[in-house]
Amino acid sequence: MTVRPVLIWGEPVLHQVAAHVDRFDGQLAALVEDMYETMDAARGVGLAAPQIGVSSRVFVYAMANRDGVPARGVVVNPMLACSRIPEEPPDDEDSEGCLSVPGAHYPLRRADRATVHGQDLTGAPLSFTATGWFARCMQHETDHLNGKLYVDRLVPKYAKKARRAAKAQGWGAAGHSWLPGVDPDPFGHDDLDGDPAGPVAQQAW
Repeated sequence: MTVRPVLIWGEPVLHQVAAHVDRFDGQLAALVEDMYETMDAARGVGLAAPQIGVSSRVFVYAMANRDGVPARGVVVNPMLACSRIPEEPPDDEDSEGCLSVPGAHYPLRRADRATVHGQDLTGAPLSFTATGWFARCMQHETDHLNGKLYVDRLVPKYAKKARRAAKAQGWGAAGHSWLPGVDPDPFGHDDLDGDPAGPVAQQAW
């Protein structure tokens, strides 16, 4: 297992639709092991393959939920059916973070319910309905596989802030990444006493 660099906003693979997974073999299993290792080192609650430079429709997650779904798992070739997204402006309680936009959090409304259809690591079908923050996680990770970051969905007020912050960091083009466990933690997870799913404001996918 290897901790891989997490790519940052601007890397081309993050902005492209990922390829459908057709082979459920040792290579896929090894990729998923590296994804778990990287997610854990980053103290994140989710990670999609494009975030480590692999254009494949697969993501892993680590999030407790009330939906009867294992708190840690992998979804391959996901398809989502979501409830209506509230029209009210987002507030701080809706703040979302992303390992590919390190150190930042911006409010974003998401559907409160998402039915997920996909496959497990063996290729067997899986299906479940996620609610609340677990539903948010499923939407965030599936967005990654469709070439979208959460900052692409921000309302204009926060989109402007995000673009300004990215420009200050020099992001927006290829060549930027950070290595979990080696580089300083951009989200301050060291203050969470080892809890990767600590305060919502600290969660990042």
